Amino acid sequence: MIVIGLTGSIGMGKSTLALQLASLGAKVCSADAIVHQLMAKGGAAVAEVAKAFPQAVKDGEVDRKALGAIVFNDKTQLKRLEELLHPLVVAAENQFVWEQRRLGARMAVLDIPLLFETGAEQRCDVTLVASAPFFLQKQRVLRRPHMSEQKFLQILRSQLSDRNKRRRADKVVLTGLGKSHSFRTLVTWLRKSGL
Repeated sequence: MIVIGLTGSIGMGKSTLALQLASLGAKVCSADAIVHQLMAKGGAAVAEVAKAFPQAVKDGEVDRKALGAIVFNDKTQLKRLEELLHPLVVAAENQFVWEQRRLGARMAVLDIPLLFETGAEQRCDVTLVASAPFFLQKQRVLRRPHMSEQKFLQILRSQLSDRNKRRRADKVVLTGLGKSHSFRTLVTWLRKSGL
């Protein structure tokens, strides 16, 4: 089984690539989905987040908006949150890969927004980066609810640049040319890779 590390900056089309890979038979694990589960009612991170950020836990679950208000502009608090969540996310991803290997899957995809920033590429066989021109990235992101240009730029500053991600990737998929182009690129890449 091959483990593909999928990443891309905000608004680059990473989620679309994850769906396309799933349609091609890959088993996909989303780091964002894991975080949502960890912070939902009964989630494994709720108690620890409640200790560190008591004002962000309501009715037995983490209020993501309240937590975001605490950590978004405070690097120290953000680091504290990441130190709580990161080991739990890695454990869930490792469990997913183990299960897929046991079930005989051909491809497992770890969809990780901060793949390179967290060193997660070391747990993958190959890395795949979604990339698009900045003007298109900005258009996509600013169409999202509750998003402002200031927030968008702040998120970009917290991530490795698109240029650096492309340089470090084993494969780059240009998503600015439409979904069908991205899909064809993936199919060709997988065929050439023997997948």
